[in-house]
Amino acid sequence: MYVAVAGNIGAGKTSLAELLSKHYSWEAHFEDVIDNPYLDDFYNHMERWSFNLQVYFLNSRFRQLKNFKASNKDFIQDRTIYEDSRIFAPNLHAMGLMNQRDFNNYQSLFGLMESMVKAPDMLIYLRSSIPNLVHKIHKRGREYENSISIEYLSRLNERYEAWISTYDKGKLLIVDVDQYDFVENKGDLGRIIEKIDAELNGLF
Repeated sequence: MYVAVAGNIGAGKTSLAELLSKHYSWEAHFEDVIDNPYLDDFYNHMERWSFNLQVYFLNSRFRQLKNFKASNKDFIQDRTIYEDSRIFAPNLHAMGLMNQRDFNNYQSLFGLMESMVKAPDMLIYLRSSIPNLVHKIHKRGREYENSISIEYLSRLNERYEAWISTYDKGKLLIVDVDQYDFVENKGDLGRIIEKIDAELNGLF
């Protein structure tokens, strides 16, 4: 079983992946933000470091998926390899922060990697309003995220919604995190788990 949690910066992917990992005894793999050597540089100079950062994330998630394939364990992943290619890299390119040559190189690399990995059995998309994202980003207090603009988050949200509207690689569960506080409210977490069980058991 391979489940992935998708969503914008600050949507709660890591928190939900941790909670579901404990509940289902799934092996959890998280986005590398602590040891990532590019994040600080990227947020201070996006145009210079955008390609480096995106390749780093792509490589990290590809390795996670290869390890999952080899381990034969149930697995939950914080953010998917598809978000790198469908959301973040195209957004940087559209904003003029990744040049055409680097973007083409990145997409070619992604295409090769995508052909070698399995899509999630179920994707959980955390939908959030911009004010909620801003609140959560400020609450967790990561210094390198202080420079993230509302415009940048809004552009990402638009791309997420467009991607999810045509997603067809497996089961899809959309969770409105403006309505579900699964970290502070056990009842909200329980309702999400009920939805996951229903999806996995083919009730919907």
